[in-house]
Amino acid sequence: MKVVKFGGSSLANDKQIKKVKNIIASDKDRKIIIVSAPGKRFDGDIKVTDLLIELASQTLNGSVDTSQTYKEIVERYRDMAEALEIQEPVIDEIKKSLNDILNMDKSQPDYFIDALKASGEDNNAKLIAAYFRTCGLNASYINPGEAGLILSDEPGNAKVLAESYLNLAKLKERDEILVFPGFFGYTKEGKLVTFSRGGSDITGAIVANGVGASMYENFTDVDSIFVASPAHVHNPVGISNLTYREMRELSYAGFTVVHDEALYPAFAENIPVVVKNTNNPEAPGTMITEKKMTENKWPIAGIASHGGFASVYITKYMMNREVGFMRRVLSVFEEYECSVEHVVSGIDDIDVIFKEEQLSAKELDELLLAIQTRTAADKVEKRENLCLLMIVGESMQSSIGITARATKALSQANINLEMINQGSSENSVMFGIKENKEAEAVRAIYDEFFEAED
Repeated sequence: MKVVKFGGSSLANDKQIKKVKNIIASDKDRKIIIVSAPGKRFDGDIKVTDLLIELASQTLNGSVDTSQTYKEIVERYRDMAEALEIQEPVIDEIKKSLNDILNMDKSQPDYFIDALKASGEDNNAKLIAAYFRTCGLNASYINPGEAGLILSDEPGNAKVLAESYLNLAKLKERDEILVFPGFFGYTKEGKLVTFSRGGSDITGAIVANGVGASMYENFTDVDSIFVASPAHVHNPVGISNLTYREMRELSYAGFTVVHDEALYPAFAENIPVVVKNTNNPEAPGTMITEKKMTENKWPIAGIASHGGFASVYITKYMMNREVGFMRRVLSVFEEYECSVEHVVSGIDDIDVIFKEEQLSAKELDELLLAIQTRTAADKVEKRENLCLLMIVGESMQSSIGITARATKALSQANINLEMINQGSSENSVMFGIKENKEAEAVRAIYDEFFEAED
């Protein structure tokens, strides 16, 4: 049994959905289909999820007319249903579902927003299942609650609970093709909650784990995962095989093809993950496995980058002799509910790196003062607008001079390093640079390791 996930670009219109049907019909092992909400149909278009977020905001505002946004959402589904010649009353069902959500209790707005956001995937699953039946396929829509996908009570950032896997295992007993909406599940109390944005990838991996799938296929709009972002490098090299560890590092650092939380459920059961192209399904794609299936000709597997970081730089003479110094610093971050991404340390100084969006300017100033007060540091200052650039590859452990080559390439491109950190596993090296140097830095590293190697 294969579990197959299709992203928003693969389900944006009737032409794409027809491609999806052909992919499913071509392989009898593709039994469970995880679907996203409809994505952009063209440049400048709006994703259905973004329309739903706008509708939620307008509804909670109360003073804004929601009729136009509501109409746009319904028309997106209606256009697809009519083009696909679906005879079932699926649009009536979608309208009823939307209306039921809009009329629900709004005293806890987080749950209302989650319910409205999740309707994008939920209603798309209903439409696609109806289309499959129109084409003669034995297909059923299944709601995550019916399937037993139980999540923690954290709207917008829910986590799967262990009992879900036992519940989902029962899906193996179903003979038909199951169309399963991604992105959401239910708490033990029956409240709908969502994963973080892009969470359909997470749903797919969880379901693959639950049913013990032989493979988890993740269909998107590229032939493979590339070693660097095409936004920064023209026609970058494609990757045929990555390990789970490499993909996790690259996803965290900016590769958006696979959600960075989506690999663990597959990894836990050693299920191969393959990223393929809906528009070119014959292409082999990128296989993600526990161990390398083939050796790469390059010493690194990929280059990833992500902006939006900041750091707090702290220096104090004889810091290394103070027992509990690091604990006092990190306790302040905990009190402000700010998760820490990296800690880079020297003998007398440390840099604590975090995502900038977690703290307002006022909160950051308060945090700096609190650290100064508790540690009596010589200097506590903020560094903003940082980009983390990572080079990743398990073969780096056995390759000499990787970091030297990278720093030389950045130096020759006149890019200053704010910080550098190598993980203890030696599978990755992280460089902190200014955000406005991101594209130049990625190109410099790419030229050094891929153009030069060729």
